[in-house]
Order: sequence, then structure tokens, then C-alpha cells
Amino acid sequence: MKILMFGWEFPPHISGGLGTACYGLTKGLSKIPGLEVLFVVPKSFGDENQQAVELLGANQIPVKITQIERELKFSKKLHYIEAGSNLVPYTTPEEYFNLSQKKLKGKNIYIETNAEGCIPFSGKYGANLYQEIYNYGLVAAQIAKNYEFDVIHAHDWLTYPAGMAAKQVSGKPLVVHVHATDFDRSGGSVNPSVYRIEKEGLDAADAIITVSNLTRNIVINNYKIKPTKVTTVYNAVEPVHNGHQNHIGKADNEKVVTFLGRITMQKGPEYFIEAANKVLKNMDNVRFVMAGSGDMMDKMVERAASLGIMDKFHFTGFLKGEDVFKMFAHSDLYIMPSVSEPFGISPLEAMQTGVPVIISKQSGVSEILKHAIKIDFWDIDKMANAIYAILNYPALSKTIIENGWEEANNLRWDESAQQVHEVYQTVLSKT
Repeated sequence: MKILMFGWEFPPHISGGLGTACYGLTKGLSKIPGLEVLFVVPKSFGDENQQAVELLGANQIPVKITQIERELKFSKKLHYIEAGSNLVPYTTPEEYFNLSQKKLKGKNIYIETNAEGCIPFSGKYGANLYQEIYNYGLVAAQIAKNYEFDVIHAHDWLTYPAGMAAKQVSGKPLVVHVHATDFDRSGGSVNPSVYRIEKEGLDAADAIITVSNLTRNIVINNYKIKPTKVTTVYNAVEPVHNGHQNHIGKADNEKVVTFLGRITMQKGPEYFIEAANKVLKNMDNVRFVMAGSGDMMDKMVERAASLGIMDKFHFTGFLKGEDVFKMFAHSDLYIMPSVSEPFGISPLEAMQTGVPVIISKQSGVSEILKHAIKIDFWDIDKMANAIYAILNYPALSKTIIENGWEEANNLRWDESAQQVHEVYQTVLSKT
């Protein structure tokens, strides 16, 4: 079985959990006998880990644009979206979603190619994102003509047009993988253009995979998709050998509490700061770290300053790779107070490193974790009480650490890959 898979990012070039999940899943799929994955990204940088997957950059594929455009039914729709959007640069998906759209005059779309007939891609989330999504669809159609495969797998809305293009050209079944929806990213105030792409991708799919039942319910209820079409496959985590044994202990007179994620509305950073303020009124030997970047960064710095806790608060900026585990290794507690989190891999990474975790009930990962403290994201009193208890009662912390480490390490990508493989087999049996 050969899978043509479309993603938008792949380690080490990631901005969040999407690239990490794609890597883990493809690594798990590579262990299934007879299954091969061709993973396509807009731009390949040349330093990606390709031990478990063949990686192909759309920027490397020559395209006969006029011919492809004539064949794709959705090209006019994407032309319209591009013509109606005036976006400024941003660095993360969430920063993009907070931007307003403005109408542009004219409807001419210009597609740049190099001397080899290839379309250049930034591989990021920039000012011309819609144009790159459209271009990605053009290249996907060309790839579908050039390669043999049995199933198409598209990760998140950015790649849905590419998946639809490949399906239109090849007639092969399409599986779309929902890692998040615009309802998560926007807090309910969806971007109409993004929603439209999401809806069309979900409608065109032969099967849909969601990363949690929380996301499954959003897909069914908010996008009017038949429940029989949607399967939940939880994310997992890469094994970390002796993670909790390598945890860096600190003196009893200093504790570190960490928030690690994009500093955006979806992640609930303001609730972390408010809970921190309450804890600091009752204990002095604790520091709080907000690791990440995002559109709410300045606001969070200002709020911490206004509360007079900046001497106990640290902002590190965006972390990835080994820096994430180094941060966990220096932490006594990790908190994910997300307002709407489709899954959330970072608590699993923290648990592997021997760090107790507090997560919001509004997260997909809370559906499967037993050895984590779960609170409503808005309940800062309970959050503060849980922080205080874990930091001041060593027996409680030790129990959570030991059970959490074992639980996290039992959540393997191999099992998730097997479930995805079953989805492939199901759609193929219907063709």
C-alpha cells in the first residue's frame, strides 16, 4: 500500500505540534509491512529526517500551470479567496488567524516559476499564504500524475486543496486528518475563507481522522459531517529513554512552574498568569516561566508587570527540539491551560521528562490521561490550589510523576499508526 501524504511542515522546521505529529505518525506507519509513505511539503530544506519517510518538496516539481489549472475544478474558488485577501506577514498560524481581511482591486493572479518550471514556496505562514495554498494544489495535481499511490492523506486545512486536487486527478480515496479547526484557533469567530476550505475538504474526504473526540464533535456539529465518516485516532509521543531519571533536581528553596506553547488566545496564557499571581501571594520560593511566542506576548508581559510579579516571571521565547526537554528538565510542574486544545502533545513530553502536569478539561489529551490534574481553564482558583499542592507536598508530586511517566510512555505512535492503517483499508475496501 502506497500513501501520498500532504503536510505543511516537518521537523526540524516546525512552528508547533502539527509537524511533530506528522513525524511521529509517519515513523509509526513505516513499521507496518508493505506500507510506504511519500510525504510532500511545500518546501524541503534538505535537513529533514527521512529515515522513516520519503520527503518531497513541492518546490522541486516542474508544473505545466495552464494545463493543470484547466483541469482543477476548485481553482476559481481559490483564485477568489486570494483576490479577496490582503494579509501581512506573521510567524505562527495563530497570528495569521487574528488578521482581518481587506478587499483588493482586480482579480489577476500571477504565479511565479523558476527556470526549471518549479513554483517557489516559503514553507512558512507568510503574507502570501493563500497563494501558496493554491500553488500547492497545482503541484499536488502534477504529483498525482507522476507518482503511483493508493490513498491520499492530507493534514489540516492548509493541505486540503492539495488533497482534493490529487483526488480529482487520480480518482484515489482521500483521507483528511484534522489536527485543529478554525473554531479552536479563533475561539468561535471563524475566518469565513478558512472555514470554507475546511468545509470543502471535509466534504470531499472519503474518511476523516480527528485527534480527539472533542475535535470529532466539532467536525460533526459545526461542519455538518456524518458521524460514520469520522474516526478518532489519538496522538502519541516519541519514546524518551530514562526521561524521568534524568530530571534535573533543584534545591528545595526554588520551584519552577512552566507554560510552554504559543502565546495566543487558544492556549490560555492569561489564566496561567492570574493563577501564578495567586500562588505568589502564598509562597515566595517559586518562579514561573512562559516559554513560547505569539500575538499575545506583549499583553502578557504587560499584565505580569502590572501585577508586580515580573521578578518571579520569565519569558523565554519560542522553544523547539532539545530546548523543550531542557526546559522540562528544569521544571517542577507543567501547566497547559488551553481554552480549546484539539489534543496537546506537550503534556506527554513533560510527563516523559518526569514533570507532573496540570491540563485543562477543554483539551483532547484530557480524554485519555489518568495521571494528570484536570481543571477548567477559567478556574484560576483551582489552578492555583493545584499548583500549591504539587509544589508543597512531595509525596503527591512523586506519585503523579511515577504514574505519569509510565502512562505517557505507553502512548506510542505505533498504535496510532495501526489505527490510521485501518482507516486506509476501510476506504480502499469501498473503492
